[in-house]
Formats: sequence, structure tokens, C-alpha cells
Amino acid sequence: MRIIYLLIILCCFSCNNERVLLLPEIENAEITEVLDVSPAYIFYDETQPDSTLLNRKNLIITTNWLVNVDKRLTLKQAIPHIKFLQDKKRNAEMHKNEAARNYFSCNDTSIGNLGFMDFTDIYYKEELKIDSVYNERNIPTKENLMNMAGFHARNTIPIIIREDLKFQIGNEYFNFDNLNSKLKSLTDVNFIGVHLELYFSRNLSFQDYITIKRKINSIDSDLISVDFNEYIF
Repeated sequence: MRIIYLLIILCCFSCNNERVLLLPEIENAEITEVLDVSPAYIFYDETQPDSTLLNRKNLIITTNWLVNVDKRLTLKQAIPHIKFLQDKKRNAEMHKNEAARNYFSCNDTSIGNLGFMDFTDIYYKEELKIDSVYNERNIPTKENLMNMAGFHARNTIPIIIREDLKFQIGNEYFNFDNLNSKLKSLTDVNFIGVHLELYFSRNLSFQDYITIKRKINSIDSDLISVDFNEYIF
């Protein structure tokens, strides 16, 4: 099945009942076309115990999967379903297509059409204690940054994204708009670079998650890399 998947309206039908799914908004998506696809839907549904409803009946294991997540859901609600879908594809034994990818569908407001975010290689980790993330060795002080540069190695920097959208790096808190300048200040000291680990509050909306991911994915610097593990606290 080779088609261009176009979700022009956000009304989906399941069990003869109309359901509305609000896609997260994004600007200037890196991917605007995906071929050979099948969809899954994670609805916001207040009638369900966790206010979510997963519809995966149209998924075909050998295709690229378009996962449509309602932007009103929190990460606490959405991530278990997303992990379930990832495991289904990763653990498939028959008819497996190693080239098939997984994408989040988004409403790209810059073009008035769909945009997509690849999350195939992301591994979500839950149930961790956020207070143990930082210690005296990984707090990005000038001394620690210079020491790692002296070993020609990158500093691993945890970035903790709180429910109020405040970013924490070490003992500092800053706004979303200041992310680029803060990262530049780190790479100005460790000229080898930094490797980012992302920690997301489970109470963030899926819309907030996509906005933050788009911001981080758009960083264009050989000195900054991002871990494939993402932590939900």
C-alpha cells in the first residue's frame, strides 16, 4: 500500500461513533510527506478510566506508522500507549520491515497541512526519581565543563522540563526561549560539546511535548547531541 497519508479533517470514526482528535501544532516540520503508511489513534475520551482510547486496528506491521495523539492528553496518559505501539513493532517476529519508521502526526501551521515527527529510535523511560538526576560530577559548572574538555569528551547534561515549562540545568532555571543561549554558553566552555538527556514532567500536555521536541530537534550544532532515551517523571 503506497499512499500519501492526508488527514485533512480531524474527525475519526470508531465503532460507528464520531470521535474528534486534535493534533498537536507544529511549525516548519522537517518531514511533510510519508509514504506507505498505516495509522493509529490515541483519543482524548473522558468516558474511559484514564481518559484515553487507543485505536490500532488499521496498523500494518510492515508499513510506516502514523501515530495520531490528541494534543490535550498529558504524557502520563499518552506515553503508555505509545510505548505499547513501539513494543508491538520492535518485537514483531513475522513480516518485519526494518526500514519502517514511526511518526507523530502534527498540524503544521506554517503550511496549513500535515507535518510529521520521527520517534522511531526514542525509548521512553518512566518511574524515576528526579531528585537523583544531578550530582556533583554532572552539574555543568565551569570546572566540570573544562575538566571534560581536557579529556576531549562531552559533558552529559540532564535537562529537566517542569510542568510550568521551566527548564532546569544544574541549579539554574530558565525559560523555554533562553534554551539556545544557555546551551551555547555550555559549549563555549566545553568546546568538544555536550550530550543532552531530556527529562519531561508527566503532567506536560502532548502539545507542550511536541513544541519542546521541535525546538530541540531544530538546534543546528555539531557540538550538541541528544540522547535517544527520554525520561518521564
